[in-house]
Amino acid sequence: VQLVESGGGLVQPGGSLRLSCAASGFTFTGYPMNWYRQAPGKERELVASISSGGESTNYADSVKGRFTIHIDDPKNMVYLEMNNLKPEDTAVYYCNTLIWSGDYWGQGTQVTVSS
Repeated sequence: VQLVESGGGLVQPGGSLRLSCAASGFTFTGYPMNWYRQAPGKERELVASISSGGESTNYADSVKGRFTIHIDDPKNMVYLEMNNLKPEDTAVYYCNTLIWSGDYWGQGTQVTVSS
């Protein structure tokens, strides 16, 4: 199982970014996918989740209305669209899935929101 994130970077407050996660090594359509983040000195927190097939999504209160998670099943990709970014969104963002063989994480991608 491999999860590879991309799309992070430096953005000004109010800006937007799209994070991508390329998944391989498992039946992508069979499992929920998650985005977590971890800011310096803080615990890792769940940002957004999407059910297998994409019918259901959940978001942390801090990102509701600003972030959108969606999947592209044929491409085995999961995305996190982030709008109206705030300095407090600065963190390393991780793609995650929990499947029958274990709990898997990507290497993370840095998002920095600063003027």
